[in-house]
Amino acid sequence: MYTISITVIALVTGFVDLHVRGCAAFMPPSLADASLRSSLASTGRTSRLAMAGSSTSTESNPRMLVNEGMERFRRGDVEGSIELFDVAEKNLPQLRPYLWQRGLSCYYADRFQDGSDQFKIDVSVNPLDTEEVVWDIACQLRLTDGDLTRVSKMSLPKGKTDRRRIMATIYSLFRDENGATEHDLLVAGQSGSKSDEFYSLYYLGLYCEAKGETSKAEMYLLQSIKTDYGRGSNDYMTSCAKVHCNLRG
Repeated sequence: MYTISITVIALVTGFVDLHVRGCAAFMPPSLADASLRSSLASTGRTSRLAMAGSSTSTESNPRMLVNEGMERFRRGDVEGSIELFDVAEKNLPQLRPYLWQRGLSCYYADRFQDGSDQFKIDVSVNPLDTEEVVWDIACQLRLTDGDLTRVSKMSLPKGKTDRRRIMATIYSLFRDENGATEHDLLVAGQSGSKSDEFYSLYYLGLYCEAKGETSKAEMYLLQSIKTDYGRGSNDYMTSCAKVHCNLRG
């Protein structure tokens, strides 16, 4: 059981609504699932945004700092986004386990150890987050020249699985278990929802890049941003795919 200050709880719950509106602030990336976002949106709980800090100054308001960091990332200013996430943590140190956005930025800044460290501490407070586990593996693969045998892989708690077929397949592929293959993930995306199609291609691209297969990675990533979901969704992960393509080619 983790003890979190009332301030942090207010920040985290307030950002749920921001995620629904396309900002994805403190919501863990695995909650980017379209059906969940729709469910949250239907509640109409927007008044809690006022709880996420009282200052209107970007320099001192963690909520605004994180939002601006995310916008910098979307514009391709990866290092600038990290700077703002760092300032947000400095102003409110309890935010550290919730700054998964910084982990993503660190990956794209080629700061793979920093990214791995961020995802590990994120999982310490949210052990059921499949995507945090996957991103930690991706960071470690970049540190080990794609050698999965040298990666210290986190896992979901014993007996727990991701009920979403697409995420379960991504998880198995990156962990090299259950015989999962790239083809399995491709099929899961083609037979699922529009968001499944995007996620399968995006994570296939991430997987191939982490393994050093850059040509395949580029192919999958370009396909991901051309999907309906990749073109039309405000999901923060679609921004990651676009930034990936712009940075890596």
